[in-house]
Amino acid sequence: MKFMWTKLLINLTFVLTLLSCRERFPAQVSIADEEYDKMLKKLLSHSVEEILPKAITEDYLVLDAREKSEFDISHLPKSQWVGYDDFDISRINQINKDQKIVVYCSVGYRSERIAEKLKKEGFNHVSNLYGGIFHWYNQGFPLENDQGQTHNIHGYNRTWSKWIKKGNISY
Repeated sequence: MKFMWTKLLINLTFVLTLLSCRERFPAQVSIADEEYDKMLKKLLSHSVEEILPKAITEDYLVLDAREKSEFDISHLPKSQWVGYDDFDISRINQINKDQKIVVYCSVGYRSERIAEKLKKEGFNHVSNLYGGIFHWYNQGFPLENDQGQTHNIHGYNRTWSKWIKKGNISY
C-alpha cells in the first residue's frame, strides 16, 4: 500500500512539473493560433528561454527590441526601448545582471537575437516573449504609448501584420 502511494506521489509530481514547464517553455506547447505557432516554431531558433505573456510578472524588466518608431506607436506597459538595428548594451548598463528580463519585438525573432546578446554579456535571467507583441495583444493584454493605453499597434509590414487579430494597425 505504501509503495502505491509513493508511486502516485511521484506521478503527480511529474505531471505538475510538466505543467509548469508549459508556462516557461512554450516552444514545447502550442499557442491558440496553430498557424502562428507553426510559423514561430520554424522562425525562431529557440536559443533562449521563452515565456508566454501570462507568465510575465511585476518582477520582470521588459525590454522592447523593435525600432523606436514601432515603440512610439505602442509598447508593453512599463517596457524600456533598447532597439534592434542600433542596439547598444550601454542602454542597460545600470541593470543588475541577476534581474529577470524579458525581451520582445513583433513576433520574437529580433528579441531572440537581443536576448542572445544579453546572455553573452552576462545577464543571467533573460527570456524571449514567445510570439512577441502580436501574441501579447491578441491574447488581450494591454498596450500603451506616451498618451496612455492604446489600441494602435505597429504591424511591421503588410506580410507580418496578418498575424494581428485586432486593434488599429500602423506602419
